[in-house]
Amino acid sequence: MWRFLPFAVILAGLALCLAGLSHSTWLALPALLFAGLSIIGLYDLLQTRHTIWRNFPVTGRIRWLGETLRPFLRAYIVESETEGRPFNHETRAMVYRRAKDVTSVEPFGSQVDMDRPPYEWLSHSMNACLPDTTDPRVTVGAPGTARPYSASVFNISAMSFGSLGARAIEALNRGAAEGGFYHDTGEGGVSKYHEAGGGDLVFELGSGYFGARARDGCFDPGMFRETAAREQVKMIEIKLSQGAKPGHGGVLPGEKVTPEIAAARGIEVGQTCYSPASHSAFATPVELMEFVARLRELSGGKPVGLKFCVGNRWEVLALMKASLKTGIRPDFMVIDGAEGGTGAAPVEFQDHVGMPLRQGLVFARNALVGAGLKDEVRLACAGKQLSAFQLAASMALGADWVNTARGFMFSLGCIQSLNCHNNTCPTGIATTDAGRQRGLSVADKAARVASFHRNTIRALMEVVGAAGCAHPSELTARHIVHRVTEDIVEPAQRAYQLLEPGELIEAPDGTHLACEWAMAQAESFVPAAISGAPP
Repeated sequence: MWRFLPFAVILAGLALCLAGLSHSTWLALPALLFAGLSIIGLYDLLQTRHTIWRNFPVTGRIRWLGETLRPFLRAYIVESETEGRPFNHETRAMVYRRAKDVTSVEPFGSQVDMDRPPYEWLSHSMNACLPDTTDPRVTVGAPGTARPYSASVFNISAMSFGSLGARAIEALNRGAAEGGFYHDTGEGGVSKYHEAGGGDLVFELGSGYFGARARDGCFDPGMFRETAAREQVKMIEIKLSQGAKPGHGGVLPGEKVTPEIAAARGIEVGQTCYSPASHSAFATPVELMEFVARLRELSGGKPVGLKFCVGNRWEVLALMKASLKTGIRPDFMVIDGAEGGTGAAPVEFQDHVGMPLRQGLVFARNALVGAGLKDEVRLACAGKQLSAFQLAASMALGADWVNTARGFMFSLGCIQSLNCHNNTCPTGIATTDAGRQRGLSVADKAARVASFHRNTIRALMEVVGAAGCAHPSELTARHIVHRVTEDIVEPAQRAYQLLEPGELIEAPDGTHLACEWAMAQAESFVPAAISGAPP
């Protein structure tokens, strides 16, 4: 019965202190300590929920304490510079330094294992240069779009008000205004804090249609027109899915719907609202293209695009066929990688549903290029894209610009405490708790947001110049070399089987996407039956 020995010692200590109180008042404090531990031990013995506590009164709680402290001990003591997840210490430190305008150079050599896959590098040029521009941009607008937008090549990805607190949203927007880049609203609608800084906004329209939602939860054209008409709103993004939990809807409990959140989302205060897994405004690829055209008209000619994590490949190819059939072009597509983050997601969705960013980006690039649409439809991506090399590699593989959410959260001061879903974020970022938000200085953090963007773009242009290019758009897949095995390396052009322009139209059977292209239908997301394929 040795497992009860510590509790017995506590009880004995309490008895001795109580017996000695009449001789010495100094024993009062130890007596209170032993009394508290005795109460905890008795509770542990009598409760039935935790077996460890019941079998090891008081001392069994050491395991709970260890579980609580484990993430922090690993992050600050155990992990090396490159081991942490989701983001390692080296990456986070780089963002912190760039946000604080402190040099982010490293001494003595790389800590990355260059001899093991999936290591990649950028091929530099003997004719390296330093590009003149410090603000590379890309024009977004398909042919016929009345109000094209000039976007930075690095922007704030979708984060809703409610998922992030008011001060964090305002600081992000003020930083975006100072740095000249855009701020995606997330599907929670355009809040007053998104507008507080005067920065450019991309209005994300999810399946819940927040900010354009009728009482029955369907799309409301009048409300959409009103929201999209705001001067700060530069583009509209139809969210089909997100990387962290693709194909999964969401519920916002009524007790969390405050007056401010209700105003941003266009719902009643205290009303539980749902984000369905799919949209009700369209059901086929052709209907989606028609919805794009409708939103473009309602917004007064602003660019309208799609955001999704790649799932069934024939469905993405069906979008290409629908665009070709209708003549309607989305102005842009944002590919969200499965490694993307969210406040909370089921572990199965977070770990095993959806295509990772690199594969999703390459596939979307092949779909657009193969269908002959890449010159008209811009392509962007999001998902753990923080460093200049990550930006350059994604743009070399087809992206016109890159978004990040957690990168800008780090610039606000996020310490990756992994408490986003508990409303107990210690930095006041991912919480609606007013007391915790109080510690976040909007002016200071806005400056850091702008500094992170500026210094990352500066580093990007140094990388672009090292490749002998003057603009990120000049990077090609041949600039990126991918380690396939410890002994074999391939340029990305071969490693990823990149298609040539129009190849899916002219000779689809000669491509590795022949089967999916034949399955894709403009009139339906359901795959067509293929002769010789299993039912």
